[in-house]
Amino acid sequence: MRTASTLVRLTTLVVAALLLACEPAAVNKPLQYSSAPAAADVPVYRLAIHPLYNPQKLSAAYQPLVDHLNAQLPNALLELEASRDYQAFEAKYTQRQPEFLLPNPWQTLQAMKAGYHVIAMAGDAQDFKGIFVVRRDSGIQVPADLKGKVVSYPSHTALAAAIMPQYFLHGHGINVTRDIKNAYVGSQESSILNVHLGLSAAGATWPPPWRLFQRDHPKEAADLKVIWETEPLINNSVMVRDDVPEAVREQVKKTLLDLAKQPAGAAILQGMSTSGFYAADDASYAVVDRYIKNFEHVVRPVGRP
Repeated sequence: MRTASTLVRLTTLVVAALLLACEPAAVNKPLQYSSAPAAADVPVYRLAIHPLYNPQKLSAAYQPLVDHLNAQLPNALLELEASRDYQAFEAKYTQRQPEFLLPNPWQTLQAMKAGYHVIAMAGDAQDFKGIFVVRRDSGIQVPADLKGKVVSYPSHTALAAAIMPQYFLHGHGINVTRDIKNAYVGSQESSILNVHLGLSAAGATWPPPWRLFQRDHPKEAADLKVIWETEPLINNSVMVRDDVPEAVREQVKKTLLDLAKQPAGAAILQGMSTSGFYAADDASYAVVDRYIKNFEHVVRPVGRP
């Protein structure tokens, strides 16, 4: 039984997450969390990461990686940039604003159209899969039990946490545009918290945010369980804009691919809940193009909820 104080605390967490996701960004003032000096005497390049977590949590997870990359860059600096939601992040690469990106695989395809190219894959491909979280006391056992109920997701363009779960439901006889109520709640953590609070019957996310939720909110996580998971696809990419100098691009690529071998690498990767960075290029993501075409044919357009 959830106490009143627990409900108040969790409601506060959800509201805070939603405010972070929904608050309009100030014009020409992106969310940046960086130790780069304000007046650096070398070029400063931005690394924008898609909204895996809220901006503060993303900074805690990824700033150590940026610091490590900067230690290996003799004539440049990287600055970490967060985004309030998926749509804000997607607008950035469409407008060719950041020099480096860490997008999801669908966003990777879109960023290629804007002149970005893949230099690595972030994480093990087997870890890129959708998962459904439900309350242990929900009584939900099979996908048909979700008919008429709310399912939460971070965004309609989240590949592992919306598109792949909706494809899974379609394969189990659910018409996702008619049989269930889809709630796009702004972040991975909000998708999970909505389940705990009873605002949704099931929440879609993917393994790294679920692992971090279990670590950061063990009491709430104990009330939840993963009930289904999708097949894996290919993990997030690291991309670079086509006008970044080759020396900078190659040093960043080498540092990422060597990270797991470095003494400090294990702690950095653990903080990101990522196994490592792996060799990949644009052609590696052709499998995503085929997947998306099939999804859009039978479920819905990716660009529209």
